[in-house]
Amino acid sequence: MNYIELSKEISYALRHAPWEYELEINEEGWVQVEQLLDALHKDEKWKKISEKDLITMIEKSEKKRHQILNGKIKAYYGHSIPIRIVKEEKMPPEVLYHGTARKFTNSIREKGLLPQSRQYVHLSQDIETAYRVGIRHDMRPCILKIDAIQAWKDDIKFYYGNEKVWLANEIPSKYIVEISC
Repeated sequence: MNYIELSKEISYALRHAPWEYELEINEEGWVQVEQLLDALHKDEKWKKISEKDLITMIEKSEKKRHQILNGKIKAYYGHSIPIRIVKEEKMPPEVLYHGTARKFTNSIREKGLLPQSRQYVHLSQDIETAYRVGIRHDMRPCILKIDAIQAWKDDIKFYYGNEKVWLANEIPSKYIVEISC
């Protein structure tokens, strides 16, 4: 079983194209596990997938992208679907980070961090995670430091994604410092 490939398939289904799988997704992003399995079983490749396989996929995943609870599954973050996935607002850690391509830094200096094609701006809890995100877009990514606690005190809303990812609607540039570029 290729759990990385399965994780990517499920991420695509839950984050970007639930209608392609005929999934009914609620406002918190949850889908019935049985409904997801039925959709996956239509593809010969995933014919034998079970809930146990989904649980194993989540446990083996380094990035913790999904959660199963009470017969339902959801993606924690990364949604591009037109319905807004409701997240629980939380006080962030003092500092968060964002890895990005150098070509975006002028725009970020001018406009801050915006969600672009996603529903939220994704922030990392540590520099290493921000670097891994940034390197997907640039071999020498810029790492940005976010004064999250000051932004929060100034009424910028933050949402918990998972133990390494935080989300925000946007981050104005006054809370952002480039620490490497």
